[in-house]
Amino acid sequence: MTDQFPSSGNITWHHATVTQARREALNGHRGAILWLTGYSGAGKSTLAHAVEAHLHQCGYRTFVLDGDNVRHGLCSDLGFTPEDRVENIRRVGEVAKLFMEAGIIVLTAFISPFRAERERARSLVEQGDFIEIYCDCPIKICEWRDVKGLYKKARAGQIIEFTGISSPYEAPENPELIVNTGTTDLATCVQQVISEIKQRGIIERV
Repeated sequence: MTDQFPSSGNITWHHATVTQARREALNGHRGAILWLTGYSGAGKSTLAHAVEAHLHQCGYRTFVLDGDNVRHGLCSDLGFTPEDRVENIRRVGEVAKLFMEAGIIVLTAFISPFRAERERARSLVEQGDFIEIYCDCPIKICEWRDVKGLYKKARAGQIIEFTGISSPYEAPENPELIVNTGTTDLATCVQQVISEIKQRGIIERV
């Protein structure tokens, strides 16, 4: 893997007339990336959609990029090899950046198991615009939940390169927020996220 990706030499960056600051002023809040990471079954998608519902009810512009949904379209050509998983997260990072530049609070719900790929996504935006949220749930609980039946298949050898079973998960070392999704109820987890982004000045009213 390298940090450089091929691109055409015959392209020029076009600077938009309507800036991110103008979009944020129209929206009434900052754009930001809330990057939820954790094992399969840790509750990332559930938490992301619950946070979005709360923010939407308060009048904020939001969008959730969900791991399974993205693989139905944008990343439908990718498998689950280490190389494809890196590319999957690279694409998600770029899309999340575009949403953020539109002044939207974008929530991503991806296992995103490798620190290097999460840091690459972070490096795409300015400091303070990327909020890494670690959905800390012991793999034993995730496997007990097994909401998609994936752990059972992984244990049976039907899924290769499965995070936590046959492929590693590199937990965040310094995330902006750790949410214990293994034992904490959903409403409390939502409030923890809302409090974090309010404290960081992304939103004002809740």
